[in-house]
Amino acid sequence: MTFKLGDSVMVLDEDLMGTIKKIDGDLISIETEDGFLLDFKTDELVKNKSDKTLKGKLFSNSNISTVISEKEQPKKKPVKKVKAKDRYEPTMEIDLHIHQLVKSSKGMTNHEMLTLQLNTAQRQLDFAIKNRIQKIVFIHGVGEGVLKMELDYLFGRYSNVKFYDANYQKYGLGATEVYIYQNVAPN
Repeated sequence: MTFKLGDSVMVLDEDLMGTIKKIDGDLISIETEDGFLLDFKTDELVKNKSDKTLKGKLFSNSNISTVISEKEQPKKKPVKKVKAKDRYEPTMEIDLHIHQLVKSSKGMTNHEMLTLQLNTAQRQLDFAIKNRIQKIVFIHGVGEGVLKMELDYLFGRYSNVKFYDANYQKYGLGATEVYIYQNVAPN
């Protein structure tokens, strides 16, 4: 490669650029951007062709109004990041309080109310198994614990579910969370 005085060059294997100030056979002296004079052999240097072409073309193809309009475009709204804790929240909640299931419980015996609540729970659990819903929360309330005990018996008859008390902060003591295993055949 032939070099001449004033050429802009870059040094191979180093992060240096400069202008040729002196050529002495195979030895070339360059002045770096910081003002230092350094000597290199010709095979350690390459011409910096992009220096001249970039200065002329950097903003020549665009005018100031297009640059400003690009900067003023509205930013995309950030996607709401789902916390890991919320990602595993149950996808289905079933409230088994009797006033949620019928308009009026007037005239119903305790046994009829309990039977309706258990039938609703079983129907919803079967629906969740069929539709591959992994987690369900059954809200049963605290009361005397009869419904909770019957639900535990109902859930215990399924081989593909495990059940435990639901999140205390959200439901208190009156809810049971059911996890349905997807790869086990139901009873």
